Amino acid sequence: MAEELLHQPHDKFFKKTFEDPLAAAAFLRGHLEGDLVKFTDWSTLKLAGGSFIDEHLQAFEADLLFTAKLHGEDAQFYILCEHQSSEDPLMALRVLSYMVRIWSAQVKSQTGRPRLMPIIPVVVAQDKKAWKTTARFHDLFALSPDKWEEVRAFTPDFAFRLLQLVDLPYESIQGTPAGVLTLRALKAEPLGKLLSAEVWEPSLLRSVPIELLKYFIRYTFNADVDRTAFETKLKELLGPDLTQNSMTLADQYRQLGVEQGLEKGIEQGIEQGLFRGELKALHSLLFDVLEIRFQSVPVGLRNELSLIQDAQKLSELHRRAIQCATLEEFVAAL
Repeated sequence: MAEELLHQPHDKFFKKTFEDPLAAAAFLRGHLEGDLVKFTDWSTLKLAGGSFIDEHLQAFEADLLFTAKLHGEDAQFYILCEHQSSEDPLMALRVLSYMVRIWSAQVKSQTGRPRLMPIIPVVVAQDKKAWKTTARFHDLFALSPDKWEEVRAFTPDFAFRLLQLVDLPYESIQGTPAGVLTLRALKAEPLGKLLSAEVWEPSLLRSVPIELLKYFIRYTFNADVDRTAFETKLKELLGPDLTQNSMTLADQYRQLGVEQGLEKGIEQGIEQGLFRGELKALHSLLFDVLEIRFQSVPVGLRNELSLIQDAQKLSELHRRAIQCATLEEFVAAL
């Protein structure tokens, strides 16, 4: 995993989080608006696969394509994460070229008379300053409004949702805990604030899956951060037992090498129960979903679920609680 994340860390971190349809749906619901959110059946959202970005931009972009039912018909949601050091004033043209590639792929996958699915593009900009780039394609043309009528029917027009992380307060970022942590980290990194309290919020870190937490820690380590401050953050996260019962992280760095020491420290933290806070948070999230969907959780079921100490199992049950039509169906799947 270390080598994976060292190569294109932004791409890996973004995709590791948002390839999960639950995380993607929560993100899209939170940052799109109006009837589009209302009339999309988010329970049908699924990853379509494939990448449509330009080859020479693969080090600066990451993209994900999803399908879902909108008004009962197939539609696609395209998320493009941009982490270039400067904005592209022709971003709308680039997004259009990617949409054309997606439509071309739709046609190739169909038999008979092809039908195109609508695409809702969302661009997440990771930069230290706000872009002035327009999100509407028509704005790229050098035509005043009074001269559009003759050519309007011959010129495509669309807009993409532009989400500028630099302009978005940390507390306004919406989604699952994993999605919130990822976007907070992506927002903070170009600002040099990856070790800030908003990113390393204890309750947030304890609410994400262990595997993503490892990605986050590696992502932070690979960034240009103060090593002493980073080690302090790790010790606070893992708890005092780690340094009382084993070598310090600094010793592990020296004896095992940075990557191996980091991995060993995290694994020891898990084995020693230093992430019990995560299990507590997962239980709480699961009970919240069951109560919201089915009004109440029987005492016997609550007790049975409380005995589960496997984070992956609890995450699977959380997903199942969202998808099951009835409480009986959820219980039957235990």
